[in-house]
Amino acid sequence: MLVLSRKSNESVVVGGSNGFEPLLTITVVEISGGKVRLGFEVDKAVPVHRAEVWERIQAIGRSASPTAVPAPPVA
Repeated sequence: MLVLSRKSNESVVVGGSNGFEPLLTITVVEISGGKVRLGFEVDKAVPVHRAEVWERIQAIGRSASPTAVPAPPVA
């Protein structure tokens, strides 16, 4: 796991090196009361989920029959 420190209004860019387009930009929007608000800039075709939602989507996909199409992403 990569761990970075960022202040409010600072960002991290995923991808975008060696001629690749940036895949994702994550910006610290606000830090307040032990909570951090993050902003994600990514193409609309790329799903972005909280970890617990992603895990539920994966569990549904595993419980479906092998020929079933997984459920569409839930925001």
